Amino acid sequence: MAATTIRPMTVADLSRGLELSRQAGWNQIESDWRRFLDLEPEGCFVAELDGAPVGTTTTCIFGSVAWIAMVLVDVGARRQGIGSALLRHALEFLDEQGVKTVRLDATAAGQRVYEKLGFVPEYPLARYEGVVSRMGIQCDAVSATEALLPELTAFDHRMTGTPRAKLLDRLFHESPQAVRVMRKGNEIAGYVTMRDGANAVQIGPCVATPEVGAGLLGDALDRCAGRRVFVDIPCDNAGAVTLAESAGLTIQRSFMRMRRGEPVSDNVDALWAGSGPEKG
Repeated sequence: MAATTIRPMTVADLSRGLELSRQAGWNQIESDWRRFLDLEPEGCFVAELDGAPVGTTTTCIFGSVAWIAMVLVDVGARRQGIGSALLRHALEFLDEQGVKTVRLDATAAGQRVYEKLGFVPEYPLARYEGVVSRMGIQCDAVSATEALLPELTAFDHRMTGTPRAKLLDRLFHESPQAVRVMRKGNEIAGYVTMRDGANAVQIGPCVATPEVGAGLLGDALDRCAGRRVFVDIPCDNAGAVTLAESAGLTIQRSFMRMRRGEPVSDNVDALWAGSGPEKG
């Protein structure tokens, strides 16, 4: 019987991770894989089958909350328990770090696997996809600056219940021109960013109050007019769903946000677009 081992991921494994995500038809590119490893260098793992790398998973810790993502197994090595072994290894790592809540976005097929590991459903999301039609939405969004990052990340923490400063800082420094913010009075009321992917531009995260969310997400959609986009939207955010459909987008796939451990006090009405299944 083939021997499976799990070890920490290294920079040398990133090309293999990219191969696996392309094999699965996922949207990640090389910069995504570098970001996974840089954000949690000790928390990304590779499964080997008889010495050959055949699977991956990544984690990312934000204070007491962590995310698991990129559970990928080579098509030729599936149905041997490798994905479940990777998940258990990631959970053991997170338990050792004292994390109180572990979250992930599961497909319908994956949800059953995660429930067996103690995860419970929180709320559904849908990935909207399509070539964007220009909407001509007018809003007062302006480009973010590095000086705004502390205020922006504090706003995000209030809305999501998760201190995601290291993620938002990384996304800003990768593509500062992609980050736009809106203010109400003297305070930030929302922001949006986007990044290129293998199959489409991923719009998100977009976190905003109901008063400015439609303007920010509409501004991002207009900036992508004529291009294919992915937007991951909580199904309970009716304003974001309506806007996506108005832009000509349709549902490609559905996810269930799940957690193991303590609830997180995120505000679904403020989640106009997720950052992708990797980080919520």
